[in-house]
Amino acid sequence: MSVSLRHIEIFWAVMTAGSVTEAARMLATSQPTVSRELARLETLTGLVLFERSRGRLQPTRQALMLFDEVRRSYFGLERIVNAAEALRQFDQGQISVVCQPGLAQTLMPAVCRRFLAQYPGVSLSIIPQDPPLLDEWLAAQRHDMGLTEEGMDPRGTRVETVLTTEEVCVLPPGHPLAAKAVLSAADFAGVDFVYLAEADPYRQKVDEVFRQQGILRRPVVETHSSAALCSMVIEGVGCAIVNAVTALSYRDRGLEIRRFASEIPYSVTLALPLYRPPSQSVDRFVEVLKERCRELEGELAKALGPRA
Repeated sequence: MSVSLRHIEIFWAVMTAGSVTEAARMLATSQPTVSRELARLETLTGLVLFERSRGRLQPTRQALMLFDEVRRSYFGLERIVNAAEALRQFDQGQISVVCQPGLAQTLMPAVCRRFLAQYPGVSLSIIPQDPPLLDEWLAAQRHDMGLTEEGMDPRGTRVETVLTTEEVCVLPPGHPLAAKAVLSAADFAGVDFVYLAEADPYRQKVDEVFRQQGILRRPVVETHSSAALCSMVIEGVGCAIVNAVTALSYRDRGLEIRRFASEIPYSVTLALPLYRPPSQSVDRFVEVLKERCRELEGELAKALGPRA
């Protein structure tokens, strides 16, 4: 015969309750049963776990050391049991989202707030990352979903466009160009300009428009971050062209937003790994995400006005 979980359970109860009587009450069994199984545990382990003094049990040093190990095991088991129960009730769980840094700063905060208000027991992990590493992580099925500003199709995923809008002109508060509802490339001739990094695909599309029309801007700052670009513009460093989602999130700080005459579409793509287990919590997060994207499209259309 070997040590069983029942022996450990009785040892735990005696150490926790402090007496055989209370341990028996905790386990809904009899005192003789507890005493018998406790003695059997000592025999099987070859340890003296308790000293009997005046009808009470006093744990030995060996018992205290063993209890430390049992306690760690019990805590681990308790976490597993609690997690299983929480998942059954959809009170717990974790959703891992990898997305481009700009989306982590602009789109995701409102989505997370709304989702957690409905499902407060779920924890969210938002990991900012740029392609190609973002694509590699999704292909490896490392995260529950991915969001990117570009159309993409990582291996082992299904993709869906969840938001479609355009690149917009952003101006410092009170800038003379704010008098116009729609700005052309020619309006920026010789104007101080804040650029995204040269490798950014949308920067390249904007540059191509100005190159084709032979318009020269005055470069003053280059940055990898759309959020930093908008902050620079607000401070009056220069004007810029950036995605409408980021621009809208800075509008309440005085950023002026105007349509760009040369339309450059901007989209957000959702990528879901094909080989991760189905998850009700992920499905509901996607619903909240899509709902917020639909609202953003409406807000952006209202902010920019109709295209002439």
